Amino acid sequence: MAEYHDYMVRAIAADQQIRAFAVTTRDLVEYARKAHDTWPVATAALGRTMSGALMMSDMLKNDDDLLTVQFAGDGPLGGVTVTADHHGNVKGYVKNPHVDLPLKKDGHLDVGKAVGKGTLTVIRDLDLKNTYNGQVAIHSGEIADDLTHYFAESEQVPSSVGLGVLVDTDHSVKKAGGFIVQLMPFTTDETISRLEKNLKDIPYVTEMLEQGMTPEDMLRRVLQGFDVQFTGTNPVQFHCNCSKERVGRALMLIGEVELTSLIEEKKDVELSCQFCGRRYTFTIPELEALREQGRVQRRADLKRDN
Repeated sequence: MAEYHDYMVRAIAADQQIRAFAVTTRDLVEYARKAHDTWPVATAALGRTMSGALMMSDMLKNDDDLLTVQFAGDGPLGGVTVTADHHGNVKGYVKNPHVDLPLKKDGHLDVGKAVGKGTLTVIRDLDLKNTYNGQVAIHSGEIADDLTHYFAESEQVPSSVGLGVLVDTDHSVKKAGGFIVQLMPFTTDETISRLEKNLKDIPYVTEMLEQGMTPEDMLRRVLQGFDVQFTGTNPVQFHCNCSKERVGRALMLIGEVELTSLIEEKKDVELSCQFCGRRYTFTIPELEALREQGRVQRRADLKRDN
């Protein structure tokens, strides 16, 4: 069996007029596919969004910063939510993983129809204190095209985003990855023209990956004719920080009345994490302990407020 290693590279080119990122994500997209039992079009939508979010999160400055990308469309997927951090960790899910649509005329998965029209929201949680939201209308639902428009409309950064997920005949992920190329404010017209010509001529991301191209190779292809300097490499992976304690805290928030109702049913409660599908079981004594913990917390809050 072939071995895969997911990683991301960053680079500068044209005397720092261009900054670029590229990533290969086959392993982590396959992990997400298995965790959520996604069908091909959902796998592609989720995989493209995770690849894009990983490269966007590399633009964050601080260790604790988080980036969330949400597609809330009216298509059958019902929405895509992905969160990535500054350390190459990503997690995500689609609301409806079992979507089946005919292929487009060019033979590609119809991610645009699966996502539909609606809003794309990018949320940056900075230093766990400040949150910045950018929101634009979904342009095509094809993910890469939408992120390109997001950068232009919300952040005023001319960018080109290419993303791809190649699903095998057994529905497993064969290849996944992408690139982001951005122009700095001082970019010359000559540089812009040459880059535009390059972008017009490049193959699909999935084709480049199928040809055996690495992230470095993809950037060399996209930035052909420029002096490309690679400035960093780091591994990327699907990672969810859920735990029974975290899920328990969320369960406690439903309130004492609801918890009491669950306890009176005299059945264990099983909850699963939306992001990774991991399941957690809470016994009746554990539910009673959560109810008591909630009571203690509320008394402490009342005492502090008075």
